[in-house]
Amino acid sequence: MTVKLVLRDKEFEVKAGMNLLDALKKSKILPESVIAVRAGEMILEDEILKDGEVVKLVSVISGGSR
Repeated sequence: MTVKLVLRDKEFEVKAGMNLLDALKKSKILPESVIAVRAGEMILEDEILKDGEVVKLVSVISGGSR
């Protein structure tokens, strides 16, 4: 029972049944640095991940102001 997190060219496998926030922490990914997308829709950190799912992580890029 696993869930796959995909960030660029890296894949992380975590246990199904945990929420997104815990899965990110377990994979050593800063939650504030990514947006999670499942089946084309953004999901929040409290979403429970189900067996066999693939969650794509999109890096958030922020710039400074001048």
